Amino acid sequence: MHFSRCCWSVQLADGILPWQADLWSLLANRHQHAHAYLLHGPAGIGKRALAEQLMALLLCQHPDAHGACGSCKGCMLLAAHTHPDHYILEPEEVDKAIRVDQVRQLVGFVTQTAQLGGRKVVLLEPAEAMNLNAANALLKSLEEPAGDTVLLLISHQPSRLLPTIKSRCVQQACPLPGRQQSLDWLAGQLPDLSSGEREELLTLAANSPLAALKLHGVGVLAMRMQVVEGVKNLLKRQQSPSQLAEAWNPLPLMLLFDWFCEWAHLILRFQMAGDKAELGAADMQKVIQYLGQKTSAAKLLAFQDWLLAHRQKVLGKANLNRVLLLEALLVQWASLPGPS
Repeated sequence: MHFSRCCWSVQLADGILPWQADLWSLLANRHQHAHAYLLHGPAGIGKRALAEQLMALLLCQHPDAHGACGSCKGCMLLAAHTHPDHYILEPEEVDKAIRVDQVRQLVGFVTQTAQLGGRKVVLLEPAEAMNLNAANALLKSLEEPAGDTVLLLISHQPSRLLPTIKSRCVQQACPLPGRQQSLDWLAGQLPDLSSGEREELLTLAANSPLAALKLHGVGVLAMRMQVVEGVKNLLKRQQSPSQLAEAWNPLPLMLLFDWFCEWAHLILRFQMAGDKAELGAADMQKVIQYLGQKTSAAKLLAFQDWLLAHRQKVLGKANLNRVLLLEALLVQWASLPGPS
């Protein structure tokens, strides 16, 4: 699932997430902190929330085993986003690179003296967004940060990081919640939804509970219902590609491409393994089976190649005509069943 992965931070009222309790206890009770941490794991499991709690602890003037006090000058300034000794570095645009000049500004901050006389703390997310020059510019600060500076790097895909970046950090895998734990947490966050709706949200978010919460915030269940109904009508020839393309124009383009990429993958897997237990969300299972039986592997692979190529253009913010792109996508979807 791809959805504004540059930042999965959401407003959480209950502090440390339940599945982070053991890790938080370990971090909060350290007498001496590393100069750089790499917090890694899938998107949507709360790494940003954990990093922000750790930043607050490190900048607090009277911390205890539970975390920051919340009432000292440092905590008050941080809550107001005016603390002079914290620095957050992210891509300037979603899905864009962190550039070398951004890292050079960060290095300038690291070399300064802490204005409140305590620590300086840097939060960088996602670390894999740094291009090669930016990553190399950060190496010296990671190895020997000036003064009492702690760098908190967040990564959703640590395999994309330079080995020299990873080797200079204490690498900390962030815990993943179990499905039932995620559902229990979502029940507390979204009590007005039915258990079935929460189940569907979590499935659409690839079992990442914070991603599910964010998807709910943009009305993903209504979008999903509209799209699933549309693709079924298209296969039944009850709607045309041009009609659907116009109707879907307001929907997030990346979300649509992610769903079609997932469906193409599920159809291909069903063709190869015939496993009816791995057909994705319930709303498309019959369609996946039908297309797996009626579509040639060659046609499906060509469709998958087209999807991935155009998804990359969408990611790169190419100047595309949305309606024409969606119409092309739907024409190919409608032509899947039948001979090559």
